[in-house]
Amino acid sequence: MYLKKFFFKLLLLLIMVNPLCSDVWNTPHQPSKVKEKILFSAFSFPPKHLDPVVSYSMNEWQIIGQVYEPPLQYNYLKRPYQLEPLTLKNMPTIRFLDSEGNEVPEASKKVAFSEYRLTLREDVFYQNHPSFVKNKQGKLLYENLNEVQLLTIDSLNDFEKSTTRHLKASDYEYALKRMAVRQNHSPILDSMTEYIVGLESFSKEITKVAKEKRKNKEKLDLRAYDISGVHVIDDTTLTIKIKGRYPQFSYWLTMYFFAPIPWEADLFYQQRGLIEKNLTLNWFPVGTGAYYLAENNPNKQMRLVKNPNYHDEFYPTLTEEEREISDVPEELLKDAGKKLPFIDEIIYSIEKESIPLWNKFLQGYYDASGISSESFDQVVQISSSGEMGLSEEMQQRGIALRGSIQPSSFYLAFNMIDPVVGGYSQSAKKLRQAISIAQNEEESISIFMNERGIPAQGPIPPGIFGYLEGEAGTNSVVYEWKEGKRVRKSLEVAKKLLAQAGYPNGISKKTGKPLVLYYDATSSGPDERMLMDWRRKQFDKLGIQLVIRATDYNRFQDKVRKGKAQLFSWGWNADYPDPENFLFLLYGGNASVDTNGAGINSSNYKNPKFDRLFEEVKTMKNSPLRMQKIQKMIKIAQEDAPWVWGTHPKSLALYHSWFSNVYPNAMANNTLKYKRIDAKVRAEKQEAWNQPVVMPLILFVIFILLMSYPLYRAYQNRQRAVIKKGGE
Repeated sequence: MYLKKFFFKLLLLLIMVNPLCSDVWNTPHQPSKVKEKILFSAFSFPPKHLDPVVSYSMNEWQIIGQVYEPPLQYNYLKRPYQLEPLTLKNMPTIRFLDSEGNEVPEASKKVAFSEYRLTLREDVFYQNHPSFVKNKQGKLLYENLNEVQLLTIDSLNDFEKSTTRHLKASDYEYALKRMAVRQNHSPILDSMTEYIVGLESFSKEITKVAKEKRKNKEKLDLRAYDISGVHVIDDTTLTIKIKGRYPQFSYWLTMYFFAPIPWEADLFYQQRGLIEKNLTLNWFPVGTGAYYLAENNPNKQMRLVKNPNYHDEFYPTLTEEEREISDVPEELLKDAGKKLPFIDEIIYSIEKESIPLWNKFLQGYYDASGISSESFDQVVQISSSGEMGLSEEMQQRGIALRGSIQPSSFYLAFNMIDPVVGGYSQSAKKLRQAISIAQNEEESISIFMNERGIPAQGPIPPGIFGYLEGEAGTNSVVYEWKEGKRVRKSLEVAKKLLAQAGYPNGISKKTGKPLVLYYDATSSGPDERMLMDWRRKQFDKLGIQLVIRATDYNRFQDKVRKGKAQLFSWGWNADYPDPENFLFLLYGGNASVDTNGAGINSSNYKNPKFDRLFEEVKTMKNSPLRMQKIQKMIKIAQEDAPWVWGTHPKSLALYHSWFSNVYPNAMANNTLKYKRIDAKVRAEKQEAWNQPVVMPLILFVIFILLMSYPLYRAYQNRQRAVIKKGGE
């Protein structure tokens, strides 16, 4: 009887299971969340630093860029990149002062200082946070937590109260003071001491104070100390004095090193009991941005939630002229003038492997994805003309592709103080030029980058003032312009230059021996070894023997900084969209060997003509005259060939049809507030793409039933026999 009931219930259950069931069984997210305006993304390794004075990594800036707000930001849509106020009422005003502090015209030769005046908006508030809560006496409620209170606190959610306050000019001053404390390890402190008046002397003083405070286990309240070049006039006004002229300082004001830090939060997080529980500014930031970090679980997920106190900000609008210049697609302008942000929450889940991440993107569980080398052929089709397009499979799913050339340069550098490849004689130049021609960067981009890049013609990448398209921007040392196209010079030209340099067919005229060059690289895996094999072949074409010297990264850096590497590969990502940020990589005053390894000119290139022009253009505003001088600098560098100019990489991103307002902006990191999710469409697509396949389950259960039936019949017969025997 019991078995009959069991089989009946099992069959009834199978009948009720609809093979076209509308439930998504395999979703990695909470089903209710899928139908909300939530962006689902992933991270492969957790950020280490969320303290803006320390952070200098892209995966960290993806988080803190949504939480913190420096004074300025880049317009999301305009190209070339354009600055605009973020927490300021308007762009900073600048006064030019002489050595006595008197105001002088900008063009005056007496300019000794530039004073930037920042005027803050009055409607900017911080996220709610326990550090701002005060008691009835006006003192901070949680500034000195005792052991009993700490017993019940494991996260910020354990605090009973939280509140907000206005952003103040003094918060930006406080951030600069934190930057000056050496114990905070700010990566830009040394750069800023060259420009901000009084920062260097203040840093020396406050570092000693911080050391003493730490020794005595005391809090460091930076309000008691002042930087001579930074003045808070009132709650909404701040001035920063810069040495001489430095127009690029406005770009620095978009970076998170200049994000405001409320003193209350700094002192709150200095409590030893909270530090022991890993409740620190480095783990739980406090900002005025569109989102706040609601959850930080590095082994599972990070969660950003819309800041309820966020000030008014609106999606950008463009004039007809700006649309034409920026070439913005029409679909990106539908939300013009609407209040931000559009997304309520962002959930980053940990995905350590690329294949599961890719599969979940195809299932619709992640809203956007990059393109790994494993999936490239599945996603992208390259036409005979070299144009990239989506495969038919991706198009059928409604997936879109956006790509942009990054403001980055990757190059092979010659050590200009090396006795073989360095120097400025004609023979040395021709040796480097011959090697530059032989390095087939087009082939490298095709093999190792899946066509995701363009060959560099000089130090400045596309999108930065000074870069020229077409014939005008072609490196005539390495390329020829034929029939409207850029064509790499032939290997015969390279061999002729090599012979003129004193190495016919790669044999030294002086010694009669083959030319042997040494290429320093970091310890490499299989992919890097393939690249090294390719690199050897490029030198083999000239008869030059290339010896690879692989080492660990620390040793590699040490050799480069001390000028002991002969050839090596290096790269640079733009800190700000100005040509100075790339040209200073070749400025003689930044030579690594002359600055105890601190200089960013790793090739140790020094040309007096180039250096003189650099000193002129670095403080100029963009103008035809500045462009003219920059082109002269580029021609000088192309002729000297301190680098094989290498590549400018191209980024590609995929996103689903329900994810909109996606537009590459390599300079901005606070872009999630502009994007939009259509949660209804996402839920429908996920349901359509992830129908549970229950037929195999049904067949399996039927198989079990069929196999069990003889046993059931045998059991029944046995029971009848027992009953019959008992009746006898």
